[in-house]
Amino acid sequence: MRSKTKKGRMPWWQLSFLGVGCTIGTGFFLGSSMAIKKSGPAVLIAFILAAIGTYIVYDALAKMSVDDPDKGSFRSYAKKAFGRWAGFSNGWIYLLSEMLIMGSQLIALGIFTQYWFPTIPLWIATSVYSALALLVILPGMKGFEKFQNLFGVLKTAAIVMFIIVAVVLLVKGTNAQPSEVTSYLAHYKNFFSEGVRGIWLALLYAFYAYGGIEVMGLLVIDLKNPKQAPKAGKIMIITLTTIYVMSLGLALALIFWGNIDVKESPFITALNNFEIPFATDILNGILIIAGFSTMVASLYAVLTILITLAEDKDAPAFLASKGKRKVPLPAVLFITGGLLITIIIGLLLPEKIFEYLITAAGLMLLYNWLFILVTYAKLMKLSIWDKIKIALGMLLIIITISGTFGEKTSRLGFYVSLLFIVMIGIATLIMVKKWENT
Repeated sequence: MRSKTKKGRMPWWQLSFLGVGCTIGTGFFLGSSMAIKKSGPAVLIAFILAAIGTYIVYDALAKMSVDDPDKGSFRSYAKKAFGRWAGFSNGWIYLLSEMLIMGSQLIALGIFTQYWFPTIPLWIATSVYSALALLVILPGMKGFEKFQNLFGVLKTAAIVMFIIVAVVLLVKGTNAQPSEVTSYLAHYKNFFSEGVRGIWLALLYAFYAYGGIEVMGLLVIDLKNPKQAPKAGKIMIITLTTIYVMSLGLALALIFWGNIDVKESPFITALNNFEIPFATDILNGILIIAGFSTMVASLYAVLTILITLAEDKDAPAFLASKGKRKVPLPAVLFITGGLLITIIIGLLLPEKIFEYLITAAGLMLLYNWLFILVTYAKLMKLSIWDKIKIALGMLLIIITISGTFGEKTSRLGFYVSLLFIVMIGIATLIMVKKWENT
């Protein structure tokens, strides 16, 4: 039986644009530095593989949304496929993954801000960005769309600007540093210098750069024609992959990958070698905008999922209550508490916290994506080609998860994500017993 939802008003191209706006952020602008450090120039292969996996997951989610539009999206479909325990656990896994993502984005925003103000403490910067994000999200969906549309244009323009500048530098150089195309291409001589293992380790950070497709799943019910959701996702992922691969490829041509600092965006590092007035400052400003907008998207997703959990009694019901201005204040306060915890963590463990958070957040997100594929296989009638795609998507995700065992930092992130899974598992068992007794 299909869920009753009011008719949407969004054209498919706007959903594509919102998807790009919700996705491009710190996962790409800063996380790509970590991916490059693991794999060298072969990072481009990792991003292409991640794009394939991302498309398979989104396509499955979009088809379920077309078949049964529901504001609970993947959480509701998991519940329909496997029972209430699946909806409960899936919703909380996603909620915690997005909280971790917001944490990593806040830390990244603090790092970008310190590029201009080196003496400002990380916790002060994260506190300011947290307060601003809450102010943006409070007006509701209309304000969220306008905000993401504006910032989506700025972020996409920034990457296009970098691509144009990089091409000019490769062809003409600058007055201070004339171009030598052959020397730039020499950076690619040892393309597979880190071998297959490097690609394996970089996959998690590449997948993380595509995190945000779940928000599109939540927005499908707002489409004028939900049947165009797969088309919107295809255009979005093709656009993202093109600009990701082009910009990273050019950055790696401008600077030897071994000189890239994991604490700095590779695009800023690449431009620092050239005397271009204000170029790095402008780019850093765009990075802050990008990180802030993806953080707002995560905040929107967390708020939406938390309210649907509360409405289904899978979270305290009072969290879904709204005041006279239709603002879910209890849910907002709950999320504010999560942001405060992130700020405290950033204050206590500022050195390695971003890498730990990005690893744990990426893994929690992949667990959710894996469940989306399993749910799709359960609910939908699959063709042979659908089965091949689902198998490929699952294989890519499992390989990516296994890559966290390749080094110490990633292993710690895996243990953090595993701790959350165990906690949710225990809570699920408790709730199952409670449901059985009622």
